[in-house]
Amino acid sequence: MNLPNSSDSEDNKQPHSITTLSTRVVYRNPWLSLREDEILRSNGRPGIYSVIDKQDCAVIIPIDFDVEGGRVWLVEQFRYTVQERCLELPQGGWEMDDVDPEELARGELKEELGLHAEKMVYLGWTWIAYGFARQKQHVYLATGLSQTEKDPDPEEHDLVVHSMTVREFEERMLDGTIRDVCTLAAWGLYLLWKARQ
Repeated sequence: MNLPNSSDSEDNKQPHSITTLSTRVVYRNPWLSLREDEILRSNGRPGIYSVIDKQDCAVIIPIDFDVEGGRVWLVEQFRYTVQERCLELPQGGWEMDDVDPEELARGELKEELGLHAEKMVYLGWTWIAYGFARQKQHVYLATGLSQTEKDPDPEEHDLVVHSMTVREFEERMLDGTIRDVCTLAAWGLYLLWKARQ
């Protein structure tokens, strides 16, 4: 079996299989815009592609290593789209372009948990749901945690703070209590980073 050369995929040397013929914004609000692109596939078939554009965001893994086995801080909030209260790592964006990712991560940590991190380690970034959305999420490990004043925004009025051991956190991911893909992906990046330390 011939596998693609890693440098080929990194440089993205392959020709695009879809060409954008035109684009128009069909909806916009302060949080996102929805555009509709007229496209032409490499097989000659035309089509329409709908894309949600959102600014970069951050997800933070706050771990207190002073507790035996480590303790993770999480938030629980009502997620309207799925009509459920969900448990997840703190995450969010500021609906602004050109925000420093670490500043954003520190801001979300303060807003949602009322925590300050002595150290922030950048673990990388992921695309969120790139089948229909263009949004990048930066992943940070936050350690050396200390309490500060919370500063929730109006959409976070129902946010509840939780902390649990790393073992409990992983059990909740495995048993399906935590289904948030950003939380799962961030934890995967953390485990890969940790294995290489």
